[in-house]
Amino acid sequence: MPLLEVEGLFAGYGDVPVLRDVALAIEAGSITALIGANGAGKTTLLRVISGIIRAERGTTRYDGRDITRLPAEEIVAAGLVQVPEGRRLFPTMTVHENLLVGSSSPAGRAKRAENLALVFELFPKLRERQSQLAGTLSGGEQQMVAIARALMASPRLLLLDETSLGLAPLVVDEIFQAVRLLAAQGMTILVVEQNTALALDVAHHGYVLEHGHFALDGPAGDLARNPRVKQAYLGI
Repeated sequence: MPLLEVEGLFAGYGDVPVLRDVALAIEAGSITALIGANGAGKTTLLRVISGIIRAERGTTRYDGRDITRLPAEEIVAAGLVQVPEGRRLFPTMTVHENLLVGSSSPAGRAKRAENLALVFELFPKLRERQSQLAGTLSGGEQQMVAIARALMASPRLLLLDETSLGLAPLVVDEIFQAVRLLAAQGMTILVVEQNTALALDVAHHGYVLEHGHFALDGPAGDLARNPRVKQAYLGI
């Protein structure tokens, strides 16, 4: 059974439809890439899965449990955690305080020390910056804090929304090396990325979202070689 299943999902904002009959399945321990142009509905899909906005129709199941109507805080407590686009840190709080916010769920509190050790191993710079205000960090360091804050909640499924956006290539490499390590340790990860080549390189499976529904899906390597994907998203 997949860790996450979405079936027949319709969602939007007011009278503006965004997602139309979306279905996907994510296997435990895998990295799945969700690619598509701006406005295709990628972030909307993550928000529906996370419980931030409600689906008009359809079902979302996580670990066999219907979470379609659960509030966001219960979804986080169940182990499904999103790193939002734009990071959304508390800029006047220290790095350490931001991390503690992430460990406020029961699962996070129970493993606070263990998770803190994990994020400092993944991102050694954060250990050095513990007492620094989050708003004074570089963009790359802020993204590391955002991911680390999510990890403090002890997720089984991590949703990453536009992680590489606006970051220097060396920082992107460092962050996605951490993503690979997390997956190697058994974490399930859904990556939303404008950087299609990067997303398909790191992922096992991929979905191409166009105009609110999936136009293609399959093994990430196959999608990277697909002429349609190469022309539309890889510039080849």
